[in-house]
Amino acid sequence: MSGSDPRGAPSVPAIWAGLSLDRPRVMGILNVTPDSFSDGGRHTPDNAIAAGLAMREAGADIVDVGGESTRPGAEPVTPLEEQARTIPVIRALARAGILVSVDTRNAATMAAALDAGAAIVNDVSALTHDPRAAALVAARGCPVVLMHMRGTPQTMVSHAVYGDVAADVAAELAMRVATAEAAGIARAAIAIDPGFGFAKHAAHSLALLRGLSGLHGLGLPILAGVSRKSFIGALTGEDDPARRLAGSLAAGLFAVARGAAILRVHDVRETVQALRVWHKLGG
Repeated sequence: MSGSDPRGAPSVPAIWAGLSLDRPRVMGILNVTPDSFSDGGRHTPDNAIAAGLAMREAGADIVDVGGESTRPGAEPVTPLEEQARTIPVIRALARAGILVSVDTRNAATMAAALDAGAAIVNDVSALTHDPRAAALVAARGCPVVLMHMRGTPQTMVSHAVYGDVAADVAAELAMRVATAEAAGIARAAIAIDPGFGFAKHAAHSLALLRGLSGLHGLGLPILAGVSRKSFIGALTGEDDPARRLAGSLAAGLFAVARGAAILRVHDVRETVQALRVWHKLGG
């Protein structure tokens, strides 16, 4: 139930995007791209549909479909190319009854994806990349994930300068949320993502994860995308993102223990199993 906790911080809504947040939820990552940092080139539109169906069977609550890599240094693609990659996948998964989010910065792709059956917009730029995006999301009344990032994928590394990274990210996300509300987006529709690895070095991501509970002051569901991230590689010495499963599970459970409501992950089945055990043990 929403409201305020005894310490004065607003509590997180009990439901977001139609999902009860009485337990941690899992968002499966489905990149239909040739150059994403971990699974680039793995999914074409043809086999991505099967992969999305498999994520649902493995326990994913949401399948997040993206057609543009936003890893550091990635080159942008046109909205038309992005849509050619993602819309057939989104349409098929939505028709199969899957709750689909579209991972995009472009208003035209948001509109096409929502028309094809997507229910959620997940924007790494927090609706700042495309000046038409906020008005579109407001008009459609759809749930939206606002992620923290500075600059663009091409420039964000140069913006990785913080005082207190957790406090800085919380303050900057608060501004993004206020801007979204001013554009007509209902607060109940918003979830926030601190953007691990986006304009953040490994030490920043670690400090942000340790300070994740500081985002509770915004009173919004927190989505944590720690799966296979470079800070896990820095901690473990594992250069291959696909071999960071154990570290991803540890980081994900740590995030949930500090209040993350949704984990955005590559390894759905393993994450669902870990969360079920964690929950049964009283987590």
